[in-house]
Amino acid sequence: MSRMLAALLIVLAVASCGGRDKVPPRQLDDACAILAERPNYKRAFARAERRWGVPVPVLMAVMHQESKFVGNARTPRQYVLGIIPMGRQTSAYGYSQALDGTWDEYQEREGGRFARRNDIKDAADFMGWYMAQSTLQLGIRLDDARSQYLAYHEGRTGYARGSYLKKSWLLSVAQRVNIRAALYDSQLRYCM
Repeated sequence: MSRMLAALLIVLAVASCGGRDKVPPRQLDDACAILAERPNYKRAFARAERRWGVPVPVLMAVMHQESKFVGNARTPRQYVLGIIPMGRQTSAYGYSQALDGTWDEYQEREGGRFARRNDIKDAADFMGWYMAQSTLQLGIRLDDARSQYLAYHEGRTGYARGSYLKKSWLLSVAQRVNIRAALYDSQLRYCM
């Protein structure tokens, strides 16, 4: 009987660990509430800011746009004839919505082979690394959430070519990211 109880407790403990990355924080418009609800986010963002120089509000605003802080986020599936699944729109996955190829490059250069896109610490570090590279290659200021988001979304080559200029919807999204970064910045002044 005690073996059965021990096995049940182990199963319950393991099951309780896995579901958190599937649910976003409750108050997505309040940076302080997000960090209070998920203290590991605060540590991850602060570490990425120290390592790469990207401000926490910029990291948080881009992550909000990309995944709404859902660790196992994926792009929608595509269907043929509305019913036959054909795979996903892209290979983007995790908190940062990093593509397979870009994630592989990050793992090779900075993150190590055990870095995971559904780990907030690794995802925040990836975003910091990517944005720091955008600063080095494109001259985008680290605190320029709008331009950093455009380079993140379009890739540095696409940004350099100005591909975003033909996408009014993306310019609107980038402006919303910029506004959210400013909101998060004003909130974080009181709780960080």
